[in-house]
Amino acid sequence: MAKIIVVTSGKGGVGKTTSSASIGTGLASRGFKTVIIDFDVGLRNLDLIMGCERRVVYDFVNVINTEASLNQALIRDKRIPTLSILPASQTRDKEALTREGVQNVLDQLSKTFDYIVCDSPAGIERGAQMALYFADIAIVVTNPEVSSVRDSDRILGILQSKSRRAEKGEIIEEHLLLTRYNPQRVAIGEMLSVEDVKDILAIPLLGVIPESEAVLKASNQGTPVIHDQESTSGMAYDDAVRRLLGEDIPHRFVDITRKNFFKRLIGA
Repeated sequence: MAKIIVVTSGKGGVGKTTSSASIGTGLASRGFKTVIIDFDVGLRNLDLIMGCERRVVYDFVNVINTEASLNQALIRDKRIPTLSILPASQTRDKEALTREGVQNVLDQLSKTFDYIVCDSPAGIERGAQMALYFADIAIVVTNPEVSSVRDSDRILGILQSKSRRAEKGEIIEEHLLLTRYNPQRVAIGEMLSVEDVKDILAIPLLGVIPESEAVLKASNQGTPVIHDQESTSGMAYDDAVRRLLGEDIPHRFVDITRKNFFKRLIGA
């Protein structure tokens, strides 16, 4: 049976889809058969970040409504043969996602894939509730600012009370992914620190993704930023995937990088 991972947040614009794309890519690159599902019906951004927007013919809602088979709707990633994408519909309403329909699709995917990564919309509307309900593992994405962290705390409450696992008395594996982190801004009080966020949310830290122009560049190119292993953000996402798979590795990019004496001397 596949493990179902939901990538979620309370606030929009924190980097959920970027994170879903990179985490799914990281899992697939390690040989796990992985599918990423876009639950954001009506908007649909995952296919853009994955660089497959021109290959979308059928979507998640088509499969739920039996207008197309799962095999017709799944898009195979060009770079990694073990990775597939199930895009959302741009023309349907979020009400098209029914619990029975979503469960049927997840049950079919579980027979073939090792990991199902659900790219959830922000907040607690219907698409988000569907993604949250079926999760075995939750990756809560937040920025180091008070409003983002507060909204993420609300999402944790829903996971712990309204998910399928909660109904069964089981525990969801929860992880914190802190994005757009800038140690310099933390030092002058413009951002919450890693420890501040950990104290508020009280869940294990999966990764700290530094603020980086590489994320925007990768998105515009239709390539998950984890492929860019020369960027700090690409390396940080790779570290997060390794921790998700059980590796114990230290967190990088959380402290101010200080130039050594020679670099300061030559003005580098």
